[in-house]
Amino acid sequence: MTPRHFTESLKQLGLDWLTTHQSDAAHDLDHILRVYTTAGRLGQQEGANPDILLPAALLHDCVSIDKRDPRRSQASTLSADAAVAWLAQHDYPTELLDAIHHAIASHSWSAGLETNTLEAQVLQDADRLDALGAIGTARCLMLGGQWQSTLYHGGDPFAESREYDDKTYCLDHFYVKLQHLAGQLKTDAGRQEGERRWRWMEGFIQQLQSELPE
Repeated sequence: MTPRHFTESLKQLGLDWLTTHQSDAAHDLDHILRVYTTAGRLGQQEGANPDILLPAALLHDCVSIDKRDPRRSQASTLSADAAVAWLAQHDYPTELLDAIHHAIASHSWSAGLETNTLEAQVLQDADRLDALGAIGTARCLMLGGQWQSTLYHGGDPFAESREYDDKTYCLDHFYVKLQHLAGQLKTDAGRQEGERRWRWMEGFIQQLQSELPE
């Protein structure tokens, strides 16, 4: 479906605004554009309302709080508040703002909110898909470097005799969180894409294992 209200000119205004709200390397403008594109594709497959979904996807990370910050669970609600305020300033239809707010507020893993609309489910799936596949692998390792994590535990890379610790070892994060994402996606289109991306990550892990010393 073609959006009636979320025009290309409003999208460009949103992008211009977002350039002043840059986040960490894993939640930058490129992440936002990937989520926007994926949400649009999933939304078409699932029949979501683009006038709700697309502005929510574009503005879903307009307020950024570091994952290690104790206020992290508030980030999506703060983004939702800022997004609907910005849209209201640009005369976006009032009757769509509550649905946009809900989609943004509930998309986050750390917020722990239920996704009660199709648009919220699609946005959450699109955001979580960006943690899978080649992009997801790169983001995981990039953030690990930013946080000074080690790639893997030298004596026990696959935690055969220890507890997982994904705050210290990047590889552990694949098992603590990422391997479970595909099964937690809400839409049929999202789950299909999630499974495809996780299979790629399994191949990466197998290749990495083959290159480690015996």
